[in-house]
Amino acid sequence: MSATGTETEVKLWATDLAAIADRLSALGAECVQPRTAERNWRYDRPDRSLSARGEVLRLRQDSQTRLTFKAPHSSSPHTRIELEIGVSNFEMTDRLLQALGFQVMWCYEKFRTTYRLDTCEIALDELPFGDFVEIEGDSLMAIEAVVAQLGMGDAPRFRLSYSELFFRLRDQLQLPFRDLTFENFRALARADLTKILLREAEQRA
Repeated sequence: MSATGTETEVKLWATDLAAIADRLSALGAECVQPRTAERNWRYDRPDRSLSARGEVLRLRQDSQTRLTFKAPHSSSPHTRIELEIGVSNFEMTDRLLQALGFQVMWCYEKFRTTYRLDTCEIALDELPFGDFVEIEGDSLMAIEAVVAQLGMGDAPRFRLSYSELFFRLRDQLQLPFRDLTFENFRALARADLTKILLREAEQRA
């Protein structure tokens, strides 16, 4: 996230995260966070008013705990408003949010490894339904330069968030569960998930 409270990022489909990690090392990128498990809780009001406006209120725990608010930005589909603060206690923050009238709508898990290259942050993300590379920077030009250095210019791109991708998968496959966890996806065929996700990327290219 930039100091202006916005984020500009590109999300790419990845078929070999290990190879991308090797490429980042060869380019001299700094690993600023080794592979770390995340738990994320998403909140909304009972009337789902945040989701209706395309807004996100998220409590995340990995190597630290952070509370984040995101909202659409009118300047670019790749840019969003993002406001974030660190908090000291995951459970107490959850209790505070629920006391204010917010409810946990769903939870999701992922593993993330984070690198820094030039002015960009590159996240190698492992989700229950697939692997992705998220590149965030101060400008789309800087991000595209990193995409080129990684040799990912032809990789499928996603404008939807991970949560939106999950909801589309859940609707199309009529999945019976609420949360995006590795346990819930353990028995699902990865090839079927990949086919749906890549079709989604093509439709929104």
